[in-house]
Amino acid sequence: MSRTGGRTAAGGRVRRGSALALAAAGLALLCGCGPDSAKAQAPSGSGAASVSAPAATSSAPAATDAPAHPMDRSVPTRLEVPAIGVDTAVMALGLAGDGTVQVPPIAAHSPAGWYDGSPTPGQLGPSVILGHVTVGRYGDGVFLHLDRLRAGDAVSVTRKDGSTARFRVDRVQTVAKSHFPTSAVYGNVDRPELRLITCGGTRLTGGGGYADNVIVYASLVSGS
Repeated sequence: MSRTGGRTAAGGRVRRGSALALAAAGLALLCGCGPDSAKAQAPSGSGAASVSAPAATSSAPAATDAPAHPMDRSVPTRLEVPAIGVDTAVMALGLAGDGTVQVPPIAAHSPAGWYDGSPTPGQLGPSVILGHVTVGRYGDGVFLHLDRLRAGDAVSVTRKDGSTARFRVDRVQTVAKSHFPTSAVYGNVDRPELRLITCGGTRLTGGGGYADNVIVYASLVSGS
């Protein structure tokens, strides 16, 4: 994921408060994934993402237990994913003054970022955390190996109030950006869930980023 403005593929601005707007924000954030420039750019394209017939690969879903009780709101401060060696601070990503989405910086050791228009991890609904797969001239991003996760892997999010939201991966999906599964990622759910999102697939030539998105779907198993 590279630094890019928070606009849809059609150039529309992202607005807080709806699932569709949040989806557009995620798509815009994940358009580039790795050009050397850290300057925010609005992605180009001819239309919004489709949710029909996505060309995707996905790991098998994990066994489903009774959902954990939702936690009170508290912003995330740290993310740990032991299976792929991730232990990173989490910064908040809001909206800039012009309505574009803020993103983690293109910098060495750039952290993951939680979009503050989504629930906090552990709250009811899908909490969204994004990270770079590459960070331009600085090399590997924090989510470089996100596609290696498998159903059943553990994800822990430390929160500002000192509590920890513990999730288990349900499935991992690699999907073409042109078929981003908006409803599955950002739609309402009846339990606390987590989405981890980055770029994936074939790296395009000429600094064009990556063709796909990698999306991890996880559910809360405990909070303390």
